[in-house]
Order: sequence, then structure tokens, then C-alpha cells
Amino acid sequence: MEPNREKEILEIVERVIEEGPYKPEWSSLMNAKLPDWFEREKLGIFIHWGIYSVPANSNEWYSRNMYIKGMPAYEHHIKTYGPQKEFGYKDFIPMFKAEKFDPKEWIELFKDAGAGYLFPVAEHHDGFQMYDSQLSDWNAVQMGPHRDVLGELKKEAEDKDMKFCTSSHRVEHWFFMGHGKEFDSDIKDPMKKGDFYWPAMPEPDNHDLFSEPYPTEEFMNDWLARTAEIILKYQPRLLYFDWWIQHQACKPYLKKLAAFYYNCGKKWGTDVLICYKHEAMMFGSGIVEVERGGFADAKPYPWQTDTAVARNSWCYTDTLDYKSSYEIICTLIDVVSKNGNLLLNIGPKADGSIPDGDKKILKDLASWMSINKEAIIGAKTWRKSEEGPTKSVDGQFSDQSEKTFTDKDYRFTVNNGAIYAIAMKCPEDGHFVIKALADSKDQNIPEFHGIIEDVKVLCFEDNVKSWTKDGEGLHIETDGITTEFPVVIKVIIE
Repeated sequence: MEPNREKEILEIVERVIEEGPYKPEWSSLMNAKLPDWFEREKLGIFIHWGIYSVPANSNEWYSRNMYIKGMPAYEHHIKTYGPQKEFGYKDFIPMFKAEKFDPKEWIELFKDAGAGYLFPVAEHHDGFQMYDSQLSDWNAVQMGPHRDVLGELKKEAEDKDMKFCTSSHRVEHWFFMGHGKEFDSDIKDPMKKGDFYWPAMPEPDNHDLFSEPYPTEEFMNDWLARTAEIILKYQPRLLYFDWWIQHQACKPYLKKLAAFYYNCGKKWGTDVLICYKHEAMMFGSGIVEVERGGFADAKPYPWQTDTAVARNSWCYTDTLDYKSSYEIICTLIDVVSKNGNLLLNIGPKADGSIPDGDKKILKDLASWMSINKEAIIGAKTWRKSEEGPTKSVDGQFSDQSEKTFTDKDYRFTVNNGAIYAIAMKCPEDGHFVIKALADSKDQNIPEFHGIIEDVKVLCFEDNVKSWTKDGEGLHIETDGITTEFPVVIKVIIE
């Protein structure tokens, strides 16, 4: 760690704010513009990869849970590695070698799947930086892989015309390792700033907006400097902050960071924004984020959901409960129909290889997107987002069970002068009925009144026998369509 580097960075932050148009006030930050590419690129890839990928047990909170008596990770750790006082979380670092990490291979997989932007986690709650830092020695360049993971991914992503973004989950480190002080472990006082486990404060009981102990000025300046360092070195097009950033103690630092970041974007000649959850920021000053969930109806503003290929973890473990490729594709369709973007997380193994389960989903997504991406990439909402019995719900963590779509469920988008009616399940008899495109004799009913020029079923054009329209809906008769995935019907308007 370079002496005085934090002071230098914080001085840069103050200078950039002073010289730029954005000030650390919500009234100023609300003037920030949404990057034009965000509404076009509907799919991004989130990456949770770090030291927690070595034990590959429970989930990405292993660093916390291995120090809490009674947690499965605690028992697993003692049984597998020995007592925490003899083998602590830091002792996984030499085992995190990333010997199979091939950023070019990763980016090709993501790009083929239709992703337009990349969101690797720069620093998770565990405090290990996956990038080259002058503020801490505990980073992937000086330890573990001895590689600038963030830098390598940025280069490969931008070479493939993907937008590079990143996230920091550092703020939760305030308390994340604190349970290790409750018994004889390798997490002990005294600690000083810069130590890997520092500050390891007691974890709040309820994690509310005012929970004690409040993060100190010393810790928040460390957070501000670390995040600003990422911005200065890697110039991400979007930033993402995890949940605890909404704490009251974080507010002035978050506003300052946002003003600095948005002013940096102006210097770079591009618009940048922060993705936030839990009303951490004033509405309109960033991008609304919904973790593992979404909205029941289309929103008049762009938003994003982040979810993972597995229900029970964001990182690789040996007990992943994978979602099906079909479910992931349906999630993408549903989100886009409601004016949202999908940030899909994958979790590489400690050696840097993409697990077979993740890879299968990415390849299935690539196959589907190669045919149907015109209904997704660059698409906008129609006057109706959906029809059919299967509904989404508002809120987080609604992905813990799979929705059961029927052949009456459709999601709608518009693009290229056409309406896309996406059948979430292919009817066994080959007869599609889209009620939203029915003839209406009552001109006062706000349904469809346009003239249809032609109807195509993407990838199955030769299987369309006929199409007709009546008071019940648009009927498309097909034969020989067999697919486990959603089917896209392109309705061309005269």
C-alpha cells in the first residue's frame, strides 16, 4: 500500500467535483443522463468470482458464515480445513490461482449469448480486490492469481464492443468479518487500516437504515477512495452498489462519489450512471435495480434486474441449484417487455474455468438469441407488455421458484417497424392465438387497430400455414414446430 495514496485520490475527487457540473446533491445528480446504449443492450453479464470460489461451499458469503457457529459453512470449514484460528479465510488466497482463466474465452461466450455489457465484481464483501490497487496489498495482482482480472476483462470486453462496467460491494466489509472476533479465530484485535480483515465491526442485528455501529469517517473515506480508484483506473460505463449502501452514514459519501463519477463521465465524453437498490439514491439520479425479481407491469423508466443462473448462490459451489435455460430465457423476455434489462450472473470456478452448468445456459441463450435477438436487442415496450394467466410480481427474490407458463402466455416488444408477440410456451397443436391483436368493432377500446401486412414465426417461417384475424385474436396456424423454448412471432405492420 502506497503511503498517502488515499489522500491523493480524495483530493482528486474534490477537484473533479469542484470543476464539473455535478455537485453532491440529489437536485444536481438527477440531471445525469442515461447512457444511450443501456436501453439498446438488454442483456449484461454479472460475474461473482473471488476467494470464495476456492471453498466452493454454501455461497459467496462463505467468508462471513465460516466464522458463525451453527452455520453450515462453519461446520464445513472445521471438517475440511481445520479450526479457524489455524486456517482462516485469508489462507484460501494462495489456493486462488486462476490457472485456467482465459478472458478471451469468457468474453466470446458472453458475446455469443447476446450480452452487450459486462459487470465483474471488483471487490466483494470479503475485501479482496480483483484489480490492481495502490490502496491495499490484498489484491489479485499482488496475491492469488497475480493478474489484473478487472483490467484483462475490460480489454477483452471492449475489443468485442461490449461496454465495461463494474460493481463494488466493499461497504458491507464494515461488519462482514466481525463474527470472527467472537471466538478464537485468525480475526483478532488489534487491527489497523489496510489489514485484510479490518475493521471487522459487530454485525447489526437488523441491517436497517440507522443500525449501529455507524460506519466511521475513516472507513467511509477508505470506501470513497477505493471506489474512486476503480473509476480512475478502469473508467467503467456503469457502477453497481450492493444493498448496505443505503445506510444513513453512507449518504454524504455516496453523493460525493456519484458527483465525482458523473463528472468523470463528462471528462471522458460519455454518460455514466450508478445502479442502486433499496432507494439508496434519489429516484432519477441512477438506475433502479431489483435483485432477483422485477415488476408486474411495464415501467415508464428503464430499470435492471440482477439474477443468477442458480437459485442458491451467486458464486460457484458444488451444490448449485441451477435454473433451466428455458427459465433464464423467459426471464429475459419478461423483463425486456417491461422496459427492463437483465444482468445475468455466472460464477467461474477458482481455477478460472466456466462451470458446465453455466456454460450450457450461456450456449442455449446464444442459440436462442441468434434467431430471436431482433425481438430483444434494441426493442422497446409496446402498449401492452403481456397477456395470459401467468403474471410476474413486484419486488425482490421472486426467482426462488420457477413460473409455469402456458401456451396462452405472451410477452410483447416492438422493434424494426414490427410488433413481436413472444409465445412463452409453444402450443402443442401449432395454433397460436394472440388476443391483443384481435379485431375490435368498438373504436373506443384502446386495443390494436392497425393493419397487419404479414406474420412470421422466426426460425419457423416455412411452418406457417396461414394467419387470420377476428374478434378473438390473431390466429396463426403452423405445423411441425417443436421447441422447448419461447417462440417469437413477428407481426409486420402496413
